[in-house]
Amino acid sequence: MRINKYIAASGVTSRRKADELIEAGKVKVNGAVMTSLGYHVQDDDVVEVNGSRIKPATKMVYYLLNKPTGYVTSTYDKEGRPLVTELVPDEVRVFPVGRLDYNTSGLLILTNDGELSNKLMHPKHEFDKTYVARVIGIVTRAKAARLAKGVDIGGFKTSPAEVKLLRHDRNSTLVEITIHEGKNRQVRRMFDAIGHEVVELERVGLGNLKIGKLSTGMCRKLSPAEVEYLKRV
Repeated sequence: MRINKYIAASGVTSRRKADELIEAGKVKVNGAVMTSLGYHVQDDDVVEVNGSRIKPATKMVYYLLNKPTGYVTSTYDKEGRPLVTELVPDEVRVFPVGRLDYNTSGLLILTNDGELSNKLMHPKHEFDKTYVARVIGIVTRAKAARLAKGVDIGGFKTSPAEVKLLRHDRNSTLVEITIHEGKNRQVRRMFDAIGHEVVELERVGLGNLKIGKLSTGMCRKLSPAEVEYLKRV
């Protein structure tokens, strides 16, 4: 089995991230730092990532987490900040699929299924991502229409989005927005482009998956139908 696939099958991270771990010298095989991305693991090889021995998982698990703010979407953080993996049962090792910023909350999938993760993170499998944002100031219908048509966020014009003005008070507006790409900090940059700073951001939907009434910091297992949906997309 190719080493990045072996690492993904062990529930450490996706194949793409596994390549980055190898390039960073974080992977050892039989005590020696692995440098070849194309290495095929043999039955008697001892593989270590960040000093811990790993083996492919035999049971695949799939969680939907309502991520709180203040958690890092990773399996490791050099600053010692809380990790999203700490919020799911430790029956097996899992890793997040995609990411949510440290200050963004909401729907996040975690799994040990490296094949599915690799598929979902491929650019051709972009999911619609629905967010609820609280922004400073009153967003007018005209500005919402600009967001919906697509805006320049610095050398990149976003695809048309779905925008709903939910409500506002004297100082802020609550907006639901569905985007179709996944650029870094895209929603925040889109609102910046129309002159409104995002102060709260929650992802409430990913494709057909919804956060529903799941409490912040809690997780649940995906249903068989939900897993099949992800594999089918």
